[in-house]
Amino acid sequence: MDAQTLTYIFVFATFSLYIGIAIWSKADSTNEFYVAGGGVHPIANGMATAADWMSAASFISMAGIIAFMGHDGSVYLMGWTGGYVILALLLAPYLRKFGEFTVPDFIGTRYYSTAARLVAVVCLIAISFTYIAGQMRGVGIVFSQFLGIPITYGVVVGMAVVFMYAVLGGMKGITYTQVAQYCVLIFAYLVPAIFISILVTGIPIPQLGLGAQVLDGSGLSVLEKLDQTLVELGFTPYTDGSKSTIDVFAITMALMIGTAGLPHVIVRFFTVPKVSDARRSAGYALFFIALLYTTAPAVGAFARLNFVETVHNTAYTDIAGWFKSWENIGLIAWQDKNGDGKIQYHPGAAFQGKPEFNDQRHQDGSRIVVNPSNDNLNEVYVDRDIMVLANPEIAALPPWVIALVAAGGLAAALSTAAGLLLVISASVAHDLIKKTFSRGISDKRELLYARISAAVAIVIAGYFGVFPFGFVAQVVAFAFGLAAASLFPAILLGIFSKRTNSLGAVMGMLAGLTFTLSYIVYFKAMAPELNNPEHWWFGISPEGIGMLGAMLNFAVAAVVSRLSAPVPDNIIELIERIRIPKGVERPHEH
Repeated sequence: MDAQTLTYIFVFATFSLYIGIAIWSKADSTNEFYVAGGGVHPIANGMATAADWMSAASFISMAGIIAFMGHDGSVYLMGWTGGYVILALLLAPYLRKFGEFTVPDFIGTRYYSTAARLVAVVCLIAISFTYIAGQMRGVGIVFSQFLGIPITYGVVVGMAVVFMYAVLGGMKGITYTQVAQYCVLIFAYLVPAIFISILVTGIPIPQLGLGAQVLDGSGLSVLEKLDQTLVELGFTPYTDGSKSTIDVFAITMALMIGTAGLPHVIVRFFTVPKVSDARRSAGYALFFIALLYTTAPAVGAFARLNFVETVHNTAYTDIAGWFKSWENIGLIAWQDKNGDGKIQYHPGAAFQGKPEFNDQRHQDGSRIVVNPSNDNLNEVYVDRDIMVLANPEIAALPPWVIALVAAGGLAAALSTAAGLLLVISASVAHDLIKKTFSRGISDKRELLYARISAAVAIVIAGYFGVFPFGFVAQVVAFAFGLAAASLFPAILLGIFSKRTNSLGAVMGMLAGLTFTLSYIVYFKAMAPELNNPEHWWFGISPEGIGMLGAMLNFAVAAVVSRLSAPVPDNIIELIERIRIPKGVERPHEH
């Protein structure tokens, strides 16, 4: 049975499972829709949190970005994993003790202000839609390649599936669907990694295979072999970094504190019965996440090595079918600049911008590209988002492994997309409508508004999936930067600072969000030709600017709070109640 047929079977089976779980666990109340009734077991919540956390960026794009960035790609590993530790230890237990439905709920109550709640909703929606764009793009890529349909149709199919289990089941349906999705995605990630590690090094544990010798008799380790191969082609060594220290630090910090401000992950800690369960589920989630994140560096290195050895100096007529299938959907391209019929892979852009194809082909069967760049020797364009998906095909693994990876990529993208859609719908229905504009509406009507909001959000998310503004991991990095600059400081100060008042929090969030969003839009949309270290502020890239946005947020909040009215006594009591364990006498200093 070929890979495409198996992919149809695997995808149909997993989608049927997800929709079946959603129907079985249909939410009948706002409590079940928003926080799954607050009764999820810590292990199940840990798996659901890991699935929510490990998006298309983790599954599809992270190893791809490591494969092409090498040492510099480590910022994503350090930032995302370190950020989860901050979230689990510093914020999650206190937010669970607060015990409301949403992040804007906490900010609105803690800062005793409707304005603060509204600003938090705006921040949350900006973060979530930026994040979800990457997920829907990942869905489209997987469908397009493995099911043989255009990316646009793939996004539409993904939208329909998410609609079924997110709108019907709410957090209750999403939680148990994400448990199943975690099992699918982790199995789909580890199986090909183990296969390829055995093929390259003879060692079945990818984490150990990364440091082992390759089986070609050279006596070189995987990283030494990769360094040597890339240097011979004109690239910098894989283990060398090209980013400045300040930019590495900024991106890592933006990803870390952005992680701790992600609303769709934070809300998972509201779904467990007790504060102690929030801590336990955080520990389980960290273990489940580590299974993938410790494997990603090996997958990235193996993918780059296999890609170079398979593609470079190979006749196009001899290249395997995987190259031509990815070429057909525009995610890989070749232009024979020297007319030798062989693919040459070197540094530099092979084309002026992303390749655009004619419907015609050369005599050798290759697609005709209309915008070649002739100022370097490189003849290959490759979208880094395809590396994990193409890796099993490049390594000639069995068809069932290729199909499994497709199902895993969809599980990763859909699990996070569903979590994001839920926090958007909860914020609109609960924080905007019930708590702000239509106070006193019934739970039944609020649930209806939540489902309508989720449906509208799915349509908008689909649009961003069809018309993305970056590769998956890059788009997600922007979302983390926005979260770092807006929500994280407000949440942290809300828990640990009795002096930060409503005006300070509002002004801080607005300042951080506006600055960070403006910086990203300017360099990525308005003046992309200036997007280089010479023009960045302090040498910090748009991916890392969230760190400066967070610092601005903290500074504005502190200054404004000192120049305006102090925090009311009842709010100080709330802070003490959140922070101090039961049975401990509270200090009476205000």
